[in-house]
Amino acid sequence: MEFGKLLTAMVTPFDEQLRVDWNCTGALIDYLIEQQASDGLVIAGTTGESPTLTDEEKLELFSFAVKRANGRAKIIAGTGSNDTEHSIHLTKEAEKLGVDGIMLVAPYYSRTSQAGLVAHFNAIAAATKLPVMIYNIPSRTGINVEAGTMLKLAETPNIVAVKESSGDLDQMSAIIAKAPEGFRLYSGDDSLTLPVLSIGGHGIVSVASHIVGKRMKAMIDAYASGRPAEAAKLHLELLPVFKGLFFCPHRVPNPVPVKYALKAAGMDVGGVRLPLVNVTPEEAAFLDNLVAGLGE
Repeated sequence: MEFGKLLTAMVTPFDEQLRVDWNCTGALIDYLIEQQASDGLVIAGTTGESPTLTDEEKLELFSFAVKRANGRAKIIAGTGSNDTEHSIHLTKEAEKLGVDGIMLVAPYYSRTSQAGLVAHFNAIAAATKLPVMIYNIPSRTGINVEAGTMLKLAETPNIVAVKESSGDLDQMSAIIAKAPEGFRLYSGDDSLTLPVLSIGGHGIVSVASHIVGKRMKAMIDAYASGRPAEAAKLHLELLPVFKGLFFCPHRVPNPVPVKYALKAAGMDVGGVRLPLVNVTPEEAAFLDNLVAGLGE
């Protein structure tokens, strides 16, 4: 399974009552595919506020996205949690709905052992024929999927990729160096897209691609086509956006800034559900200036 090189971890649009806004969800899917060059969309991942979505909402989002994308982009369902059996249930239901793959975040809070991680992910992978992408984000989950652990998991036939948000290029290099042929490592940090490509990574699962996807795709294509100087120039141009969506002007939890940035760019996807809160006036002013300077 080839998911593509530029995957967007899609936000979930909400209306004024913070219910899923289906008209806006359809418009956002079209926008990300047609105007921001996304090869695939991660639906109901953590950027999609998965902790506050019900199972019913998640399954309806998966079904809706498959139908709306209609083959124009891969649909990857966020079905992971810290409850193995619940993740298996959601994964089986997502498979019935026709998604192209699943993403499994490392089990947060439980802080299981590395052996526990292998058992958790393999149990879910065994319950589906879909290709699986592991999501490693220690800053959010409290546990790191170590390189050796990821390499063990990569031996499972349908575990085909990892989204690496550890920020550790040494760890990523160790995975890339010894992973089976065809196993893909994606950066989970926008600002590390080009560095990860330079060590043999495959692509990016992105937040910034909501607003600068075309330029990110151009950067990826430039590097893949043997034009590293052009790719580096684009990286440096985009770096303020990559950083600004997480520090605006101080650290703000994802997806709060990108939801506001989309609104500033003309795509109002609504607010966020508690315990997240919307941007402050200071943060809004920063993001207004950031979007105004995009020149797209």
